Amino acid sequence: MFTTVLPQTKQPFGSIPDDLFDAIDTLKQELNAVILAHYYQDPDIQDIADYIGDSLGLSRQAADTDADVIVFAGVHFMAETAKILNPDKLVLLPDLNAGCSLADSCPPDAFAQFKAEHPDHLVISYINCSAEIKAMSDIICTSSNAVEIVQQIPPDQAIIFAPDRNLGRYVMQQTGRDLLLWQGSCIVHETFSEKRIVQLQIEHPDAEVIAHPECEPPVLRHASYIGSTTALLKYSQTSPGSKFIVATEPGIIHQMQKQMPDKRFIPAPATNNCNCNECPFMRLNTLEKLYLAMKQRQPEITLPEHIRIAALQPIQRMLDMSAKVKV
Repeated sequence: MFTTVLPQTKQPFGSIPDDLFDAIDTLKQELNAVILAHYYQDPDIQDIADYIGDSLGLSRQAADTDADVIVFAGVHFMAETAKILNPDKLVLLPDLNAGCSLADSCPPDAFAQFKAEHPDHLVISYINCSAEIKAMSDIICTSSNAVEIVQQIPPDQAIIFAPDRNLGRYVMQQTGRDLLLWQGSCIVHETFSEKRIVQLQIEHPDAEVIAHPECEPPVLRHASYIGSTTALLKYSQTSPGSKFIVATEPGIIHQMQKQMPDKRFIPAPATNNCNCNECPFMRLNTLEKLYLAMKQRQPEITLPEHIRIAALQPIQRMLDMSAKVKV
């Protein structure tokens, strides 16, 4: 992680109120704050959030908010994106250690060298990357709009796609484009076991497999539908099926079950008996930490202005290019 933050102080024992939902709502009014939460957050955080979404939806909300304070219940790169879009707002991240294995797999120095070796390539970077990587990119994309973004690029233009190789491979399959891939990946989406998914299909022959494109190809080939987190949610709403094996971080199942209580959602298993299908970074945020962040006005996300300005341009290009993308 590459941002500068204010030090986080500790609250004295007993300072956490009994009713956190009420206390957070009070602070939200006092601060004129908005709480943005990713689908992979704990259910309590999802339930208190003003907006729940995937990376594209959260980016749009961050760009449009008139709140003075943005409390981002997600991971580091998401809070950075909110700060890039809102330089004059206070952006808080409940736990500063909520990083991202995919973002960390693309160090800025190494990527700068990689980019310099291919000067004729346009750089399209998945939003799951640091502000420094965004600043070196021409266009940002999300899993919701990556295919559509690439399709808008002239066919004779060479493209570097970073940092996720699995999403990049999926985009290549969908567009027929030859992309130069940075070899990054997400630890969560690479833990799903093809063998155990097949076993689940045998046990539940009426279940559809739905998967995020960050999953590896052996998992994706069993999916009847592949899409972003929001797209998976919408597909399960419209599909006539009543049972789904969900190959993405299982936090989304909270929303699926809330909106479709008569359907069954089975989290895709990891390669062993651990709970490795849960993102350890997303789950660092808790309701208590969210309250303390609002109470203390920290940890605050800040960025060097030259990085912020450079990163803003490719994000704005994404928002402009994806204005008509339905998710």
